[in-house]
Amino acid sequence: MNKKIGIHLFLILAAFWMLLPFFWMLSTSFKTQMEALRFPPTIFPAALLFSNYLEAFRQVDFSRYFLNTIIMTAGTTLLVFITSTLAAYAFARLRFWGRDSLFTLFLAMMMIPIPVYLAPSYVILSRLGWIDTFMALIIPWSANVFAIFLLRQHFRMLPQELFDAARIDGLNHLQILRRIVLPLSKAILVTIGIFQIVSNWNAFLWPLIVTHSDSMRTIQTGLAYFSQAESTNYPLLCAASTFTTAPLIIMYFFVQKQIMESYSRTGIKE
Repeated sequence: MNKKIGIHLFLILAAFWMLLPFFWMLSTSFKTQMEALRFPPTIFPAALLFSNYLEAFRQVDFSRYFLNTIIMTAGTTLLVFITSTLAAYAFARLRFWGRDSLFTLFLAMMMIPIPVYLAPSYVILSRLGWIDTFMALIIPWSANVFAIFLLRQHFRMLPQELFDAARIDGLNHLQILRRIVLPLSKAILVTIGIFQIVSNWNAFLWPLIVTHSDSMRTIQTGLAYFSQAESTNYPLLCAASTFTTAPLIIMYFFVQKQIMESYSRTGIKE
């Protein structure tokens, strides 16, 4: 009994410790500049100043940053779905020379740190004339090795009888993938989609390198430039940080059931 109480207490403290920075950011976003600098700090603001959010949104073109990020996230996620499902099906269900060696090479690429790709990728994109365009933000990340690995493992666990019956009915590989495999892989696809959305929404280093103009900045690079301009105005900084993270939080509340289902189902062998 004491052990259970200790575990529960530890979980409560861990949750409190993780939520404290977000709560402090949210609380500060409603404070005045004087309240934010006061010591000892106040936990709750004296009044809810929603004007901080309006002022932060007016300071820079956050609406453009949001649009750029949505385009980048949607384009990358869609291409990852297409490339990952096709590659995973080939690795799982097609027989060709060097299949296993090529898949091992794919997995080995996951061990290479991302900064190693930055310089050669920038040179290639520069020669293609894609710097400071959506092509540079989307195309280099249109394939995801981890997504291919997840889907390949799932496709291999599907019963062989389904594929034999489909071949008897005269379906080709693309028809089998569209009519049979993908409907049985919704949980994995939801997981991959969530990972892609969160990763692209929070992307900072790559957009910072390949975008130069203010009209092509994403939400994280725009927030970084805004923090440099308003480095001492903590309420505005916290307000901007809050409404840039709010879409992910709202998304979680809408898809939390699918998230839990996808995590539980991906751990079950079929």
